Amino acid sequence: MSDDILLRVQGLKMYFPITKGIIIQRHVGDIKAVDGIDFFIRRGETLGLVGESGCGKSTTGRAILQLYRPTAGHVYFNDNGQEVELTAIKGERLRLMRRKMQMIFQDPYASLNPRMTVGNIIGEPLEVHNISRGRARRERVQELLQVVGLNPYFVNRYPHEFSGGQRQRIGVARALAVNPSFIVCDEPISALDVSIQAQIINLLEELQAKFGLTYLFIAHDLSVVRHISDRVAVMYLGKIVELTNRAELYENPLHPYTQALLSAVPIPDPVVEEKRQRIILEGDVPSPANPPKGCNFNTRCPRVMDICHEIEPEFKDVGGEHFLACHLYA
Repeated sequence: MSDDILLRVQGLKMYFPITKGIIIQRHVGDIKAVDGIDFFIRRGETLGLVGESGCGKSTTGRAILQLYRPTAGHVYFNDNGQEVELTAIKGERLRLMRRKMQMIFQDPYASLNPRMTVGNIIGEPLEVHNISRGRARRERVQELLQVVGLNPYFVNRYPHEFSGGQRQRIGVARALAVNPSFIVCDEPISALDVSIQAQIINLLEELQAKFGLTYLFIAHDLSVVRHISDRVAVMYLGKIVELTNRAELYENPLHPYTQALLSAVPIPDPVVEEKRQRIILEGDVPSPANPPKGCNFNTRCPRVMDICHEIEPEFKDVGGEHFLACHLYA
């Protein structure tokens, strides 16, 4: 792993078993939430991960952090120049690595313990990792509240006393508490009002510049991803179908699924919007418990070929770090 690559994911799979029976349970299949994906994230950059609901974006983030132990594959993390395989460690060693990797959760209403004060919520990671206690911990919590734009004297308040945007700022402060180098942002703005979304995005960008953070930014909104990301990965039914830099993806999308996604993004220009051709995908997303043979997208692709029903396309670089899984460009 080169020094500029912080995280590398190789052949990552996350299957959830399907069982039948009440007394004796039989394993009858698997939900293939994440089905063999490869990508890397450079130090200090933001990789956007987009796709429809249920395609495996959040599961990918949790499997990388080992909140879910992957079914197969490898996750390599660059720890001060030394490559650590997260999938191969557990116990105390994994706990120590968690200081370097944190997560901002999607729902600010569900991710904060309603029985704990803000000071205890943000300060808990400091105690868990034996970073600071007592007065030092209290001062660090107040400092973190200031960093995310909240009043440092709010430490004794409870989550229900805050708005959704303020709660998400508390979630950001909790993630920052242990000075991580990598943060998974799991749709951190989808539960917030549109007016508040921009504030949280700006805060994340400011923190990235200030602390040199690296983000995996999971989202539905392609316009938000375009604003915050350096590179973008498009996911469909457990697989990454296209991955390239932001400008290339939005100006020259190659995969039919990416083209369909981008055609649905509204453009604030009535003349351009009127001339633009929408790509309407027919049918529903197949079940991750029974994905189609060959290419996962073959049941909905407007440019499907015979080979798409037989052979799974290889995810490869088609030039200039533009990765693609499509037989059209084989």
